[in-house]
Amino acid sequence: MQNISPYITHYVQLEEKDTLFVPIPELGKRYYYVFWWHGIPLGHLYLEEVGSADLTMDILNAIIPTLTHYNGNKQQINNIAQAYRNKDFLKFSKVMEEILSSYRSLNIPDEVDVSVVICTRNRSKSLKKCLDSLSKQICTPMEIIVVDNAPTDDSTKFTVALYPGVSYYKEPRPGLDIARNSGARVAKYPIVAYTDDDVRVDPLWSFRIWESFLQENIDAMTGLVIASSLETESQQIFEKHWGFNKGYRDIYFYSDFIFKSSTAPKVWDIGAGANMAFRKKAIERVNYFDDRLDVGAAGCSGDSEIWFRILSSNMTIHYNPRAFVFHEHREDIHQLHKQLFGYMRGHSASVLIQHAQNKAIGYKKYLYFKLPKYYFSLLLTGFPNYNFRYQTLWSEIKGLISGIRFYHNNKHKPPLTP
Repeated sequence: MQNISPYITHYVQLEEKDTLFVPIPELGKRYYYVFWWHGIPLGHLYLEEVGSADLTMDILNAIIPTLTHYNGNKQQINNIAQAYRNKDFLKFSKVMEEILSSYRSLNIPDEVDVSVVICTRNRSKSLKKCLDSLSKQICTPMEIIVVDNAPTDDSTKFTVALYPGVSYYKEPRPGLDIARNSGARVAKYPIVAYTDDDVRVDPLWSFRIWESFLQENIDAMTGLVIASSLETESQQIFEKHWGFNKGYRDIYFYSDFIFKSSTAPKVWDIGAGANMAFRKKAIERVNYFDDRLDVGAAGCSGDSEIWFRILSSNMTIHYNPRAFVFHEHREDIHQLHKQLFGYMRGHSASVLIQHAQNKAIGYKKYLYFKLPKYYFSLLLTGFPNYNFRYQTLWSEIKGLISGIRFYHNNKHKPPLTP
């Protein structure tokens, strides 16, 4: 097994003079930088070999595409690059403010009509960190609901009791999407936001979610998910090859993402369940999450499957990178094997469910032709050592096969939740 050195994580606040100009890193160490401007994420950078590259240029290359997305014109971008190279903090700040000031949202309400739902099971230690981060919201959601999914002890209930105002709901039936549906049903407010127990949310997360839905045509949204740590091999494999980070620029998904795609639409690339929200009436319109993906299918891919039905119903999804959270990736490689088995089991089952809804789109070809071809190429590339990303291949392949079997054994069963 390879000896994988950790990444040292630095969150660089570009509006602060003391952190704007990144010091020369130490030789022999690896770094992971994430760059912000007043809470707006702009990009990230992996630094593998210190001293062999132009760090200033690498940093600029990491943030300039996002600044261009925020309507930074050619002259402004040139001024940004020049000011950064010259370490001219005043000029750099002035131009950054010109580009990003309209996205800073200084008039923030005290609370918003958002119901936050956290689905959890026997992970009170992680849940506490998540609830701690929610307690620090600058703009508070109207309610926070913890759905305790088929627990084997009372640890979640006791943890929730430590947080006044947080509601506890016990769902005895096992399954992530069953728990998500229960949370949506008991939610009292028009926007239902989901996060996971292994997530810490940004202090402006609730506000940024609410802000997305100020656009009347938005029916659902998802946001940026940043790795909270990249110290272990397992965490690095997941982030580089499976990570939830979908970039730093807004993306709008419409029905043509489904109906005008030349290949099977990759709805799983839209966003992750760790950071998503819906108008409650949109969840009701598509008849909630498909809980057939739960029992026996590891509770995976319910998020991507509901994206498919939302877009198929001519609704719109907004990927909003300003609504961001930090995710704790699995530290142990054995945990990662189990996780990826579940991911691929849920993936193949959800793909077949989507095929059943629309046979013309091409999901069957994707599952039975393109995916096997893809995995065959990975097996050849990783041979003979199967290090780093390649060591989980067999768990993934077994998951795919297991999901196909699960679907065919259960395809005639109706969802558990009517």
